[in-house]
Amino acid sequence: MTRDAHTKSAELLTVRQLLEELGGISRRTFYRWRELRIAPACIRLPNGELRVRRDVLNDWLEERAEGAAS
Repeated sequence: MTRDAHTKSAELLTVRQLLEELGGISRRTFYRWRELRIAPACIRLPNGELRVRRDVLNDWLEERAEGAAS
């Protein structure tokens, strides 16, 4: 993996960026998914903010692709 690819996969997305990446879903929907434990895994920072690693989001999306192996 190149350094740029590694940096991209290690990128931490804010909740706002994540919502945009997912086509503009609402914050309420995202937090509901978290309650149901179906949202992508998050990292809670010491200040309480959440982040999602880019590679975790990509894997989460791939698992939900139609026609994906179950």
